Amino acid sequence: MKNRSIFLFFLFLCAISIQAQKPIPGQTPRYCNPLPIETGQGGQAAGDVTVIRENGTYYMYCTGGGAWISDDMLNWRFQYVENVPVAPHVVKYKNNFYMCGNDGPLFKADNPLGPFTKSGDWKDTPGVGQGWNGAFDVDIFIDDDGKPYLYYPGRGVSGIFVVPLDTNDLTRFAGPVKHLFGFDSNHLWERYGEMNEYPDVAWIEGPWMEKYKDTYYLQYSASGTQWKTYAEGYYTSQSPLGPFRYAPNNPLLRKTEGLVTGTAHGCIVEGPDGNLWRFYTIVLSNPPGGRRIGMDRVRFDKEGNISVNVTDVPQWAPVKGLDTENHPTTSLPLTINKFRAMNALSKVSSEQSGHYAAYAIDNSSGTWWEPAETDSLPTLTIELSPATRFDVVQLFEIDSYRLLFNRGWTRGFGRGTFTPDIYQYKLEASMDGKTFTTVVDETGNTQSRNTIFGEIPVTPCRFVRLTITNRPRNTPLGVIEFTVFGQAKGSLPAQEPIPSFAHSDSR
Repeated sequence: MKNRSIFLFFLFLCAISIQAQKPIPGQTPRYCNPLPIETGQGGQAAGDVTVIRENGTYYMYCTGGGAWISDDMLNWRFQYVENVPVAPHVVKYKNNFYMCGNDGPLFKADNPLGPFTKSGDWKDTPGVGQGWNGAFDVDIFIDDDGKPYLYYPGRGVSGIFVVPLDTNDLTRFAGPVKHLFGFDSNHLWERYGEMNEYPDVAWIEGPWMEKYKDTYYLQYSASGTQWKTYAEGYYTSQSPLGPFRYAPNNPLLRKTEGLVTGTAHGCIVEGPDGNLWRFYTIVLSNPPGGRRIGMDRVRFDKEGNISVNVTDVPQWAPVKGLDTENHPTTSLPLTINKFRAMNALSKVSSEQSGHYAAYAIDNSSGTWWEPAETDSLPTLTIELSPATRFDVVQLFEIDSYRLLFNRGWTRGFGRGTFTPDIYQYKLEASMDGKTFTTVVDETGNTQSRNTIFGEIPVTPCRFVRLTITNRPRNTPLGVIEFTVFGQAKGSLPAQEPIPSFAHSDSR
């Protein structure tokens, strides 16, 4: 009995030691959509994303050229890669890496960064079967038994097709083409248009096959990649060739308001934390067709339904050993629409007609703040608290920020003339609107990005100030969105004088 008690106590200690750790704001890494991905010579991540994992390193391929490399799915560095097509798809098969894209040949390499050389073309292969007229948004899926399958969409409302591939030559079909499903007008989210107003028009595209346990999850995108209603759905089957059943919780991803909209056409990959993560395209309001990349956690319920909660505020990074389920992040946007009469002390150094300061904090990718061309140090100061005589003076603790610039949203592909998207700036915080303390200093930044997310040391705050100290000079400066995140921490009575300092307990 004594030995049994000792053994049970030992198991108890082991359970404590392996218990997931609680994430800590300011110490545990976070991410925020759209993802801050480096731009490079001949490439920017502009949607249609495929991510693969090889020996613990992640490789991202997007429309926009090149590849991006990361060890943690947070920090992505650009690497130029030859022959990257529109809507690239990369898969590893028998120790080689195959890349294909819109209406193009199949390329092959012995490593994820190439060089990729032409392996063959399905349309040139004899006996490919009836129904093959070229394809776009292709997806090669390798089943557990090593058998490869090609999934691809037709044009418009045609839907998704599949064909088995030759295990010895991926450019050859190993069976007939099979149609799996087409556009269904009863699925309102599939309909074309910004309000899904076209009952007879749709583009069914962007397939991605994922197998989880014994179920095949065939994901697809619909409405059209130019709309904010662009969304993701899925069908399920017990076989890679079907028949497939429309999932009851569709659409899988859909968001039409805010900075993260038009969420579709992506992939699933296992993260460093051992969980599955969904990467997806984000369709911007401006300019038409402008796009970025997002990612969020994949979950399965007890009935086997897949779900993804699309996020646009800071989230815990995919770090192994964290208890993120029981300790979600609590940071909220604090700056949205704080350039109004009730925030009377918000101010700007300059603004152009039609591109007002308020557009930098309106939670929309379709508008932006553009300072005067002669403004050498554009500055935007935001009062976070409502300041009417009827309201308490709300105080906050800020902990992170996001910046989106309108430069480079739709720059062309290739290795032509390239000016890095290097923005240098600083963020300051204040309790009285007079004395400011620098909380973020990026005045020496050398990284090329037009989307930025960063942490701020947890700071009591009533005012925040953004100052752009340097930026690319060949185009006007446009700040699409400046968001500061945090949470409320106390208040002062209405009509209370602005304090020079306020104490707030740490989280």
